[in-house]
Amino acid sequence: MAKEEVHVTVSSAHGAREIRISSPGRVLWPKLGLTKLDLAHYVVAVGDAFLAANGNRPVTLQRFSDNIDGEQFFSKNPPKGAPDYVRAVTVVYPSGRSHPQLVFDEIAAAVWAVQMNTVVFHPWPSRAGNPDNPDQLRIDLDPQPGTGFEDAIPAAQELRSVLAEAGLTSFIKTSGNRGLHVFAPIEPSHEFLEVRHAVIAAARELERRMPEKVTTAWWKEERGTRIFVDFNQANRDRTMAGAYSPRALEHATVCCPIGWDELESADPKHFTIATVPQRLKTTGDPWAEMHATAGTIDVLMGWWERDLAAGLGELPFPPDYPKMPGEPPRVQPSRARSKD
Repeated sequence: MAKEEVHVTVSSAHGAREIRISSPGRVLWPKLGLTKLDLAHYVVAVGDAFLAANGNRPVTLQRFSDNIDGEQFFSKNPPKGAPDYVRAVTVVYPSGRSHPQLVFDEIAAAVWAVQMNTVVFHPWPSRAGNPDNPDQLRIDLDPQPGTGFEDAIPAAQELRSVLAEAGLTSFIKTSGNRGLHVFAPIEPSHEFLEVRHAVIAAARELERRMPEKVTTAWWKEERGTRIFVDFNQANRDRTMAGAYSPRALEHATVCCPIGWDELESADPKHFTIATVPQRLKTTGDPWAEMHATAGTIDVLMGWWERDLAAGLGELPFPPDYPKMPGEPPRVQPSRARSKD
C-alpha cells in the first residue's frame, strides 16, 4: 500500500517549488485535530512575515516523532538529503566546538522543516553572515507560579521605558504561552557575552523600579510570585520560539508579534495557527520595520559598569555552560546555607 502524501506548492525567487508532505493527516495537536498539512499551510500563509523574522539566521528545529504530546528532539545541522535550498552556516557553541547550523533563505525551507516534523522554530539573535554578534537584544519576561500573562504586561511596559532611556526602540511578542518577549534591534558590533551584560543591566534597572513585581533571581526558590527576567536567554546558543512560530501547546498558539497599543487587551490564546494568517492580512506585521534602524548597547554597558562598581557582579549561567569568569557558585542558595 502506497504511503499517503501530498505536495504543497511554495513560491520562491527561483520559481514554484513542490514540497512533499508525507503523512499529511497526522494529527499534531490532538485537542484541536490540527494536522501536519494544516501546519504546512500555516507556514506558507505567514511566509513573508515568518521569513523576515527568522530567515538568514542560524535556526534550531524542535521536532516531534508523533504529536506534540510525544517524543521530541532538537535538530541544528542539516540532515542528509536536505534539499539544495536549505543551507547551513558554521557557528561556535559555548563549549568552543564549531558545527553547521541550519539557515532558511526562503519559506520553502521552513515547509521542508515541517515535512521533517518540525513544530517550533528557534532562531538565533544573530545573522548567518555574522553569527557571533547579535543584532537583536532579547528579554524574556517569564511569569512564575502565582503570576500570569496579565502580570507580565506592566513589566513589559516599564521595560519598554527602560530600553527607551537607553536609546533603544523595543518590539514585543507573545511567547505563545504565559510570557512576553521584548526585542530591540541593535548594531551587530558586540559579541554574546557583552549583549548578555546589557540585558542584565536592563533587567536590574527594571527590578529596581518594580521590586515587588519583577526579579532577576536565577534560583526558583528566590523568585517568589514575581515575573522573572530571564537574562540567560541572551547567551550564545540560547534561543526562544521565533516570531510566528507555532508552539507545542494544546491550543496551537503562535509566538505572535503585537503592537504596543494591543498589549493591554491581548490574549495569547487568540493567536493560533488558525487565526494568525487572517490577522496578518488585516493588521499587517507589527515587526515589519524592526530592522529599519538599529540602536547600540552603549548606554546599557555603561549601566553594567556602574553596577559592577557598586558590587553587582556576574549572574549564574545555565548549568550546561562551562564555568565563566566572575560567575557566582552554581549552588542552590538553600543547599549552600545547609552546608554552612
